[in-house]
Amino acid sequence: MAKIIAGVGSSHVPAIGAALDNGKTEEPYWKRVFSGFEKSKAWMAETKPDVAIVVYNDHASAFSMEMIPTFALGCAAEFPPADEGWGPRPVPVVKGHPALAAHIAQSVILDEFDLTIVNKMEVDHGLTVPMNLLFGQPKDHWPCPVIPLAVNVVMYPPPTGHRCYMLGKAIRRAVESYPEDLRVVIFGTGGLSHQISGPRAGLINSKWDKSFLDNLSKDPKKLTRIPHLEYMREAGAEGIEMVMWLIMRGALDDKVDEVYRFYTVPASNTAVGHIILENKHKAAKGKRPGAAKSAAKSKAHGRKLAAARKTTHRIASKGTR
Repeated sequence: MAKIIAGVGSSHVPAIGAALDNGKTEEPYWKRVFSGFEKSKAWMAETKPDVAIVVYNDHASAFSMEMIPTFALGCAAEFPPADEGWGPRPVPVVKGHPALAAHIAQSVILDEFDLTIVNKMEVDHGLTVPMNLLFGQPKDHWPCPVIPLAVNVVMYPPPTGHRCYMLGKAIRRAVESYPEDLRVVIFGTGGLSHQISGPRAGLINSKWDKSFLDNLSKDPKKLTRIPHLEYMREAGAEGIEMVMWLIMRGALDDKVDEVYRFYTVPASNTAVGHIILENKHKAAKGKRPGAAKSAAKSKAHGRKLAAARKTTHRIASKGTR
């Protein structure tokens, strides 16, 4: 069966993408940022995931005020880089994994999370910048297929942290009921503290950010109780992006190994945060403790999906007679 082996949290500051695209990574201002991801790129090169699920928010590239899905899952075969006003970024087209994405959509919707299924979508810096930071700058293609999950954190009301955390758990159940043997890494992106407009423009709260990272690793349920207003008050208007990290965290074990953490300020007007969390069984050989129980749960979930498919087929067949 497929399994989620690790989670990555990363800021997706657009200026980081501009620095990469314009060859500024060695300039003193930016070298401080990029040097913090060197260990992460080495970790990713060693981990070699088969698929990446990237949770991010769209910045008026694929969606607009005319259509604002709370959770939108990309099920297409590919996702071109978006033109964000100065031409598409010079990065490879993101190749999807339609089979796994469709399975996740079915599983999660039947698990009572109402996703929007998107079969045509461009992706912006919210997705491509974290990909660069972890996979480098490939010229022709990304090292693995990607399933984008766009979350509305731009227009009120965004989803709650608890809803995001529980969605992560539903995604894990979906992945583990997929029959192919795939190793999946899930990204949570955005943040950390920042505000780009208004009287508090430029706000950064390092103390709050570091506490968030501590709890993400050790006590994520505490983070699920943070209300929207606290994110805005403590982390700035755009700090609400941090709820997307809880989707990533919900998809992991309750107890995880923190492999690496990096934090620096500022990058443009944003606090850059980054963390890598591994499920404790990732590096273990053979059956892990509780593997039989986990496999049994996944098989049961798979049977539930199969039964739902048969029921739907019977209803559809009756409807066409």
